[in-house]
Amino acid sequence: METNFNSMQLGDPSIARADEILRRCVHCGLCTATCPTYVLTGDERDSPRGRIYLMKQMFETRDVPASTVHHIDRCLSCLGCMTACPSGVDYMHLVDLARTRIEQRGHRSPNKNTMRMFLSRVLPYPSRFKAMLILGWFARPFRDVIGKLGMKRIAAALELVPKDALKLKILRPRSAYNPKRPQPKRVAIMLGCVQEVLAPQINRAAIRLLRRHGVDVMVVKDEGCCGALSHHLGRDEEARAHARRNIDALTAVMRERLLDAIIPTASGCGTMLKDYGSLLERDHGYAERAEYVGGLARDATEFLNEISLNPPVMWTGLKVAYHSACSLGHGQKLEELPRQLLEQAGYTLTEIPEGHLCCGSAGTYNIVEPELSAELRDRKVKNIESIAPDVIVTGNIGCMTQIKAGTDIPIVHTVELLDWATGGPCPPALSKMRNRAHPIEALVEMAKASAKEKALAD
Repeated sequence: METNFNSMQLGDPSIARADEILRRCVHCGLCTATCPTYVLTGDERDSPRGRIYLMKQMFETRDVPASTVHHIDRCLSCLGCMTACPSGVDYMHLVDLARTRIEQRGHRSPNKNTMRMFLSRVLPYPSRFKAMLILGWFARPFRDVIGKLGMKRIAAALELVPKDALKLKILRPRSAYNPKRPQPKRVAIMLGCVQEVLAPQINRAAIRLLRRHGVDVMVVKDEGCCGALSHHLGRDEEARAHARRNIDALTAVMRERLLDAIIPTASGCGTMLKDYGSLLERDHGYAERAEYVGGLARDATEFLNEISLNPPVMWTGLKVAYHSACSLGHGQKLEELPRQLLEQAGYTLTEIPEGHLCCGSAGTYNIVEPELSAELRDRKVKNIESIAPDVIVTGNIGCMTQIKAGTDIPIVHTVELLDWATGGPCPPALSKMRNRAHPIEALVEMAKASAKEKALAD
């Protein structure tokens, strides 16, 4: 793509970076088929190629028209376009630069601005988030009325409030050591912010699973939100503040002993953590440490594959629909690995039709763009229900919350199933299926006995 930036504009590092990315685009259009919003609307401006044109105009003219804001806001950042792009266009960082520019110079309605500020001030903080969930639980029965009054974003947020919100507790797990194993691997687990409130059982399952594999697991005292929620809202300085806090907390732990990996159990956090080097590349006080911390980040399945997953000890015969979270499949290029580990653990996987399309969660997207998000959720749920699985599995809390709102099929995190198969307890969401689990050793003995009886009968 030909760009028209003058030398003064190129003196701005963000413009120079945008120019570098824009020049790689050859307008081939292969990205359009993978873009969820374009699939729904058919509007070129809701495709990656169309948005790239809009961003080019915005950066060149410094003008931020309302139409550009509208179509950039509708981008999910699912990154499916990057997987499809033959030219290697770094759309992820381009749209991040655009969002920051929009946040600085663009114009949204007061309602939208208030909602976005509210989300950035509440979701990254577990205590605040839990308090809002309690308030939301009381307001949830009136969500239809609230929606009819024109407050669609508030109604969409209330739709996501769990029915058991009053029972949710923030239970921070402890560090777990393996004193009997000499010099085991040592990792830090990132608890997340939203996940810590909505599904603390995920981190417990991850800690059990890692410890079963001989790994010392550190729970970092002062870690907080990874910054992804603020980053995708275009509030870059807030995102950098979250990143700096985590880097300080993690490097403090590493002064005692170096870590072999940093493991977030939400894939959205993992994608963000791996990008810390880019986020803080111009921060002289943190750039080097940010690059180092980002290089240690591993998805739980990625790390388990590196150390080799234990053989399963329980067999369930469950039919599993694996939903590849965009942040894991496209953002971290870990499309097949979680599937392989689940199959190693003895589960039967079935492919979801249109599995490459986003479920519509995308961080805060299901709140700030509720109509498109609901269409994508319903489309995803319809495709999942068409294959009639026993359970849905994914590696991201946002996807779990989004899909759960549209179906009665139980949904669990990947580490919960791997934990169950290798000796952990049945995941809470699958309690009704507990009796389907059988020790593999007992099944082998039964098979041997049956074969022996058959041989004697012959």
